[in-house]
Amino acid sequence: MSDLLHLSIYFGVVLGLSLPLGRHLAQVYGNRPTIMTPLVGGLERLMLHLGGCKVDDQQKPLAYLVTLLMFNALGAVFLYGLLLLQGILPWNPAHLPGLRPDLAFNVAVSFVTNTNWQSYGGEATLSPLSQSLGLVTQNFLSAATGMAVAAALIRSLAGHGSMGHCHVDLIRSVLHVLLPIALLGSLLLVSQGVPQNWGIPVTAHTLENQAPITIPQGPVASQISIKQLGTNGGGYFNANSAHPYENPTPLSNLLESLFILLIPAAFPWAFGRMVGDFRQGRAVFMAMTILFLGGAAVLYWAEQSPNPMVTDLAIAPMANMEGKEVRFSVRDAALWAAATTAASNGSVNSMHDSFTPLGGMVAMVNMMVGEVIFGGVGAGFYTMFVFVILTVFIAGLMVGRTPEYLGKKIESREIKLAMLAELTIPVGTLLFAALAVVLPAGRHSVLNADPHGLSEILYAYTSATANNGSAFAGFNANTVFHNTCLGFAMLIGRYGLIVPVLLLAGGLLDKKRLPVTSGTFPTHGPIFVMLLVCVVLIVGGLTFFPALALGPIAEHFLMVGHGN
Repeated sequence: MSDLLHLSIYFGVVLGLSLPLGRHLAQVYGNRPTIMTPLVGGLERLMLHLGGCKVDDQQKPLAYLVTLLMFNALGAVFLYGLLLLQGILPWNPAHLPGLRPDLAFNVAVSFVTNTNWQSYGGEATLSPLSQSLGLVTQNFLSAATGMAVAAALIRSLAGHGSMGHCHVDLIRSVLHVLLPIALLGSLLLVSQGVPQNWGIPVTAHTLENQAPITIPQGPVASQISIKQLGTNGGGYFNANSAHPYENPTPLSNLLESLFILLIPAAFPWAFGRMVGDFRQGRAVFMAMTILFLGGAAVLYWAEQSPNPMVTDLAIAPMANMEGKEVRFSVRDAALWAAATTAASNGSVNSMHDSFTPLGGMVAMVNMMVGEVIFGGVGAGFYTMFVFVILTVFIAGLMVGRTPEYLGKKIESREIKLAMLAELTIPVGTLLFAALAVVLPAGRHSVLNADPHGLSEILYAYTSATANNGSAFAGFNANTVFHNTCLGFAMLIGRYGLIVPVLLLAGGLLDKKRLPVTSGTFPTHGPIFVMLLVCVVLIVGGLTFFPALALGPIAEHFLMVGHGN
């Protein structure tokens, strides 16, 4: 009962905060003054002036797309160079060398695509300069990219006559949303004991009087705050949010897990306000909520259930605590795992590799359905919109009329682009996972054999393509083969969605809004919500069930049958 109460309070706070934040987002992307305008208005005007644009400037859809892609490409090149030259750059108290080219490519792509996959140990590989100037900067900019795409899509549906201007959306996303909330979040985390300093590593002596250990320092709180709020994931330390410097107290654990869903949960409400029909936003939010709560419930049940192989050893039945922090319960580990994979965040406070087969499968399925369960900041909304298009198409086939959404006809062009976007997750995941299975260079990184070894590979490439970044820890991804393949999987997962979504938005922008008639299928009621949920589950299930059957499902039956 206490665990149910905890989950209810957690999601109640998410809902309570997402409603006013959704109103704020609608003001930001409506280019109206916000509560932050008195504080950042001058800086916003200066940045717009330096960028050669004004707040009310407009771009055509293709220009918006090209601007966004060039902005991301320049960010990737800058970060790649910074990582290669780390060894000769300042603010490197531990004198860490520059990264290998394949690892630098992987890291640069990872942080620019909002994935934050880490094939390395953060504190042992990257200097404070690389962490702050390189990674933290991209934590803001990659999050702003997803938010800008969502804003452009919403404007095309709302009939604003334009998708807006890419530079304006990026700047307003950072100044009016990400920066102020991240600053507040950083202060809250510092109050809980998360370091925020420029100090050199500290040497500590253990009680056992063994060899001294080195404890890295640095600007930790600022990176943790934005990595959670921007659904970037990753971590300053290799142990991520299981590390006591990243996540020292129960309150910091609650705050960080709340940050994961905060902005993704606000976007449906912003959508409802911007299109002038709050019910539409509520319907999208409810579909996301049903998928999230269902996954969280199954994951909690799987981790709370005793392992029969342990119980048969005459050990008292207990929940699966392997890979979990004792200071965080199974409840907190399961809730975090559900949130981080539902929101394409990727940070962890427990080791997913040690979850039960079904618990690990839920985390995989959350990513396999394509970031629609809240998803990344902005990315979750526009990915869910792809499924909305497919749902109204199926509903149109049922009633025998041309499908519509918000009064705009959904025709063959929209369906083709929606299917192209939908195929990105299966292509990036299954293609590269198959290569890793059949090639010796791929199999060499697998720690475990049989079904769990397949799950390690499948989880890695699902996480990369879904721009999540979490991993099964037994999988050694820091090789030339996997750094390269995972990098390309991240690019496919990010831009394979953004390009068709913006093209789709551009097509909808020019369509006239049709009046509602008695034959119009309502897209705001419970029937549409349940149909949308079913489409998400069926498409994901049909695509990935064979791979899941060979991996976590087979492993579950082996566990129940004690390996027989």
